[in-house]
Amino acid sequence: MPGFPKSTELNRRIPKQKFYDNAQLSPAIKRAFVDQIRKITWKNKLSPATINLQPSEGIEELEVFEIQLNSNTINEAILRTIDKSIPYHILYVLEYEGKYQIWIPYKEKSANGSYKTDLYYHTDWQNEDDLKLTINGLTMRELYEGLVRQIAKDAIEKDDSQTSSNLKDSIERSKKKKDLEKKIAKLQAQVRKEKQFNKQVELNGKLKKLKKEYEKL
Repeated sequence: MPGFPKSTELNRRIPKQKFYDNAQLSPAIKRAFVDQIRKITWKNKLSPATINLQPSEGIEELEVFEIQLNSNTINEAILRTIDKSIPYHILYVLEYEGKYQIWIPYKEKSANGSYKTDLYYHTDWQNEDDLKLTINGLTMRELYEGLVRQIAKDAIEKDDSQTSSNLKDSIERSKKKKDLEKKIAKLQAQVRKEKQFNKQVELNGKLKKLKKEYEKL
């Protein structure tokens, strides 16, 4: 398990029915809870009361849930259901046959007090001894954003020229670049298949604009 301070430990079992019995979920998601999850344990609570960090607006606590699985895959809708039902940020440690994977979403508190869960990031499957996360920063936000970056690694765009960019900006830039990469690849395939010269010129013009937009990010 990641080395969080002993003061944060809870080790409380949470019945998985808690997350789907009272929710209006599709039969497929309910079945995924039953089939894929064996046990959920609330392992840690990281908050200003349990760890020596300053509070941050929008990030009151970070919960650590260990989920023991019946196979080495999980339906992301399960995690989204849990995140939707709990008004705090959550880090997930998945376990299957002695191997572990860490998942964390980018979760943001809106002006009306609700939480929006964006992309999920996760590590590869690894041995327990290799589960290493570093607690960085002096505030809850710095802790949370540091953990997201450690888990996401290259999945989040890095820009050395924008030293002041926050995590949200980095994620949005990464999403835009991935979207442009897909559009560029699609246009390149169209250019290769196109037989008419005029149409090729038109497609190459669009391709050039997309590549310039990509280079600016």
